[in-house]
Amino acid sequence: MPELIEKPAPSGENAIPAQRGPADAGAKAEKPRSLGLDAWHDLRKRPVFLISAVLILLLVLFAIAPSLFTSVDPRAGDLRNHYLTKPSYLHFFQADWFGYDGQGRSIYARMIYGARASVVVGICVTAGVTVLGGLLGMVAGYYGGWVDTIVSRFTDMVFGIPLLLGALVMLNAFQVRTVWSVVFALVVLGWTQMTRVMRGSVITVKQADYVTAAKALGAGTGRIMFKHILPNAIAPVIVVATIALGGYIATEATLSFLGIGLQDPTISWGIDINSAQKVIRQAPFALFFPAGMLSVTVLAFIMLGDAVRDALDPKLR
Repeated sequence: MPELIEKPAPSGENAIPAQRGPADAGAKAEKPRSLGLDAWHDLRKRPVFLISAVLILLLVLFAIAPSLFTSVDPRAGDLRNHYLTKPSYLHFFQADWFGYDGQGRSIYARMIYGARASVVVGICVTAGVTVLGGLLGMVAGYYGGWVDTIVSRFTDMVFGIPLLLGALVMLNAFQVRTVWSVVFALVVLGWTQMTRVMRGSVITVKQADYVTAAKALGAGTGRIMFKHILPNAIAPVIVVATIALGGYIATEATLSFLGIGLQDPTISWGIDINSAQKVIRQAPFALFFPAGMLSVTVLAFIMLGDAVRDALDPKLR
C-alpha cells in the first residue's frame, strides 16, 4: 500500500483562514443599545416625529430670534393706513403677509413674536410639574406606607381642582400678570398627573431584582432612587410631559383670551384671538391666523408625544 504523505499546510496567499471560535465571534458582536439610544434610532424613522420636530424647531427659532423673520415692530399700530387691511401675498415675509388687525398692527409680526410667550410658558410649566410631581411620586412610590398615603391624599385634593378654574382664581390675585405668574399658577395646580404616573412607575420598578441586589450590597437610599430606579421609571413621565406641553400652551392662550392670563405689552396669541373676535365679521383673517398658529403648535407637541410614546414602549413596536 502506498504510504500516506502528509502535505504541509499552505502559506501566504493560499493559506486557509482559521475558523474563529466563540470568543472571537463575541468580540465582534455589536454592543446592546440602551433604551434611550434604541428609542432614538426608532424615532428617526418615523415621519410623525420628523414633521413635529421641524415645526417645534421653527417655533423655538421664532421665540429665540424673531428679528430673523421680521423687522416690523409688532406693537406699532397705524389706524389711518392699516386698519383691518387684508393679507397681501405680493411680498413674502413682509409686514402685510397676514394683514393687519383692528389696531393697525402687523398680524404676521405678532404671530412671530407671540411664539416666545407660548414656548416659554409651555417649557417652563412642563419642567416645573415634571420635577415637582416626579419627586413627590418617586418618594411616595419608593417609601410606601404612611408617606404614600399622605402624598396620595394630598395629590387627590389638588387633582380635584380644575386646572383652568384654579388658575383663573389664582391669577386674579396678581395685579400685574406676566409670563412667570402664569407659569407659577400652572405649576402649582398641574403637578398631580406627573405624581400619579411616577408613583405607579416607581412601584413597578422597585420590585426588580437589580434594586434588591443594590439594597443587599448596602447602597444608600439616594443612590438607589436616582441611580437605579429613576432612569428605569422616567420613560412614562417623559411621554406624559411631552403631550402635556401642548396642553399648557393651550391653557395659557385660553387664560389670555379670557383676560386673566398675559397682559399688554406682552404679545400672546390668546390676546390676539380676544381682540380679533370683536371684528370677526369684518376681518375673519385676524382670527384665523393666531388661532391657526396656536392649533399647529399644540398639534406639533401632541404628535411629538405620540412618537416618543411609541418609541419608548417596546410593546408598541
